[in-house]
Amino acid sequence: MLRFHDLSNKELIDLSTGTRLGVLGQTDLEINEKTGQIISFTIPQYRMFGLKKTETYSRIEWKQIKKIGDDMIIVETNK
Repeated sequence: MLRFHDLSNKELIDLSTGTRLGVLGQTDLEINEKTGQIISFTIPQYRMFGLKKTETYSRIEWKQIKKIGDDMIIVETNK
């Protein structure tokens, strides 16, 4: 079983583009209240060297995760 603490510092990397999407600990989680399972991550978009958050967000569904490694989480987006 994985704990959120074990995942929180991992980088989210898009498999199709190789781009860094963010760090899991800096995201919002959507959780199923009945089961406690994670449904998705909402990743804020930053600009100006990561200092200012924009109003744009990316949503990554749990089923888009392809691999969880020691330092990163590989996801496949539909972009």
